[in-house]
This record gives sequence, C-alpha cells and structure tokens, in this order.
Amino acid sequence: MRCIEYGLGIGTGLIFFLIWQGVNLWPLFFIAGVAGALFYFGNIRPGGKSFAVFEKPKGESTVAFEDIGGQEVAKNELIEALHFIANAEAIRELGIRPLKGLLLNGPPGTGKTLLAKAAAQFTNSAFVAASGSEFVEMYVGVGAQRVRQLFKQARSLAKKLGKPSAVVFIDEIEVLGGKRGQNSGHLEYDQTLNELLVQMDGMPENDDIRLLVIGATNRADMLDPALLRPGRFDRQVQVDLPDRSGRYHILKLHTRNKPLAVEVSLEEIATATFGFSGAHLESLVNEAAIMALRDGVNQITMDHLAGAIDKVIMGEKLDRLPGKSEKHRIAVHEAGHAIVSEVVQPGSVASVNVSARGKALGYVRQSPGEDLYLYTSDYLEARIAVALAGAVAEEIILGNRSTGASSDFQQAADLARKIVHGGMSELGIVSPDDLPKDLLHSAIVTIFQKTENRVQDILNQYASVLLKTVELLLVCENLDGQEFRRLLNGNNSEQCA
Repeated sequence: MRCIEYGLGIGTGLIFFLIWQGVNLWPLFFIAGVAGALFYFGNIRPGGKSFAVFEKPKGESTVAFEDIGGQEVAKNELIEALHFIANAEAIRELGIRPLKGLLLNGPPGTGKTLLAKAAAQFTNSAFVAASGSEFVEMYVGVGAQRVRQLFKQARSLAKKLGKPSAVVFIDEIEVLGGKRGQNSGHLEYDQTLNELLVQMDGMPENDDIRLLVIGATNRADMLDPALLRPGRFDRQVQVDLPDRSGRYHILKLHTRNKPLAVEVSLEEIATATFGFSGAHLESLVNEAAIMALRDGVNQITMDHLAGAIDKVIMGEKLDRLPGKSEKHRIAVHEAGHAIVSEVVQPGSVASVNVSARGKALGYVRQSPGEDLYLYTSDYLEARIAVALAGAVAEEIILGNRSTGASSDFQQAADLARKIVHGGMSELGIVSPDDLPKDLLHSAIVTIFQKTENRVQDILNQYASVLLKTVELLLVCENLDGQEFRRLLNGNNSEQCA
C-alpha cells in the first residue's frame, strides 16, 4: 500500500515538473484516457456490476432439484456426476478422477440454468454464472482475460462464503466454444476458447477450492472437439422436452401458489400441451392467472387454462377484422381441418376458432392424446390429410382455393418428405442425400394425390356437418372439442357455449 502511495506521489510530482518545463502533456492524457476506457469496458459490465453473475443471496443457489419438474432422467444423471464433489473423500479413496465439466444439451426453455443452480445447491457450492456472448469482444485479449477473471471470481467467492467448491456456469457456451478456424477474420474467438481449455486443464485435483464447470447449449454440434474430450467436459447430459408425466409435474409446481377451480384437471392440460417446454408451461399458467384477473374472478378455471394454451401457441387475439366473405372462407377452411382431423384421429380436436391470433386468421387446436416419438406411415398420411383438408373444403364449398393454405401445404410437404426418407413410400428404402430432386417431387405428388382423394371422400360424406360447422363458427367464432364432436355425431344444437 505504501509503495502505491509513493508511486502516486512521484507520478504527480513528475507531471507538475513537466508542465513547469512547458512540455505538452495533452497527447499523453488522451492516450491514458483511451487506455483507461478500454480497460473499464473490458472488465466492467454496464451499470458498474461485476462481470460474472452470482446467484443471490451472496453467491448461494436457492434452487433445489425438487423444484425442477419433468427432467427426472437428466436430474439423476447429473446427481450421479456430482457425487465427486458431495462425497470427495470417498471418491479420493477409490482413486476416481474428479469430473471437471458437465455439458447440458437440450432445447431452449427446458431448465438447463435451473439444473446448474440446483447442482450448486446439491453440492453446497458457490454459484457463478456468465453467458458465452459476454466473453467475445472486438478488442483482442479481452475474452481470454474474462475467462481468467471468471475462474478467479469463482474461487474467491467460494473462499468468502466458506465453501469448499464452486460451480462455474457458462450459458450459450457455443458462442465461446465454437469450432476453431470458423472465424478466420477474428482470432479473438479462438484465443478465448484456448484460454478456457487452459483453465480447465489447470484445475488441480487437490485444490483447496474444487471447481466444476457446467456448460449449457442447444447447439452441441457447433462445439470444438477439444472442449468435449474427456478431462474437460467429461459428461454430456441431455435435457429434453418433458413427456406427459413431466409436464404434469411442472404444472403442479407452477400452480402451487395459484388458486385453481375444483374442475381444473392438470392431467388434461398436460395431455394437451405436447411439445411444450418448462418455460412454455410456466408462461401458460401465468397467462391463465392474468385472464382470471381480467375476468374479475379469484380462481383459475379450465377455460382460462385452455385460452392460455391458445395464446402461448398462437399469440394474442388481434383486432384484424376480415370482411364477411373472407370470414366465411376462413370458417370453411377451419371446419374442413376439424372434420378430417376428428375422422382420422377421433378425439383429437380441442377447439376450432375463426378469431385471428398472431399470423393466423383462424386455427384448429389439436390434442395429440399420447406422446409419440415414432411415426408410422398411417399416422403421417393422416396428418397430411388434415393439412390438405382446409384447401379441399374451400374448393368443395366455394369452388376455388386461396393463399390461406400455403402454410398447410408446406407442412404437408414436410410430412410427405418424412414418408419418403423413412422408406415408407412407393420408392422403398432410399438414401436422402442421393435421391434426385425430380424423383422426390414425383413421390411427394403421388402421396398428395392419394391423400387428397381420401380427404374429398371424407368431406363429401360429412357435407351437412361441414355447412353446419361453418354456420356456428360465423356466429360463435369458437367451438370447443366436445361441442364439435356432438355436432359431428348428429346433435344440431344451435347454441353457442
């Protein structure tokens, strides 16, 4: 400290002496100012905060594995890998090399950050987090310096909290750890990755502070192989979208502090939300509570939850008001989708709507029933039939088609391509990479023609139901699945729900 005081005194005296001698010091002041600014912005985040983010309070994670739903497989695999920190003495006696890194790989919103926080809580570790995008700057050397700073902060925080270990969490690690050589015009990326590799190699097994690096990404294919080798990221934990039981668990967690009406069935909501991530489900419950507040009621009902599903999938209702003839065409289109969907897969229609949401002027929300991970040719052909049904219904009732079916055709083409690539078409088993485009096109057209004939037969058979559904949609704008099924079974009630 005294040396710093002596240095400041000598420096100040030298500056005054040079000024007294008439030396122009403005260029020196300018260079010093630029250097100081580069140092400041390279080491300090906006707002004067430290570069790394510490889990509050005081670097301690408040999230436990019990607070995370729908990821039982990922949690069990992660807990097994964390035992080297939680049971360090037993691990050492067995001569097991501690794991240095864990990679959480999965779609956005599946709980990767929560799992990292729970890992810190499980191992009684300090928690330090940063995003991969924070490491790469236009200034050479800043990224590598921030990597060193991150590991230093983790050790310092653990010592300050009196903890024997720390978890370093790097989100979006593909930005920091992308394959080297891809950014030939910007070597800062490679230098930053090299520093991360050096830091992970330099983590001693018998250090007074044990470090565990947890990375999160949804693009593991972009990561450099040197980062994924054993000794760095030793384990890869797949964090997938939750299945039906997982979605039910997540819904229970997010509704713990919310008043639900007696008739609410979270099992039905879990079934109707296939493909939803944990973040989607949290948003769904929150939107349902907002709808209950708008309605001035003190409980969340099934109608609120069903409306929240529509909002999460499609977006908020729009003020876009189509003309009378256009609205009639929309009703015909959606009625066609609904009839064919219910015929080829009974019980699949959750609601039929002709109110605009997001980019859609109308839509049919479907409930998939059981979660499917393997698709047969019959299932894919049924989905193609539903996609084509809107345009076919327009042609039967109105005599022509519209551009409203363009996204349906794109969806149908993707499904038909799966049939061909899966070896389920008339071409038999094929190599997708070697299949000529004209042959692929011919196979897809054949599938379309066969399916379109099937759709026309179904809609002609249910022509009276099609007209009645259109009539009710123009009045009610919305039919739920039960109302539509009653109509399909011959109950010609004209009442709106």
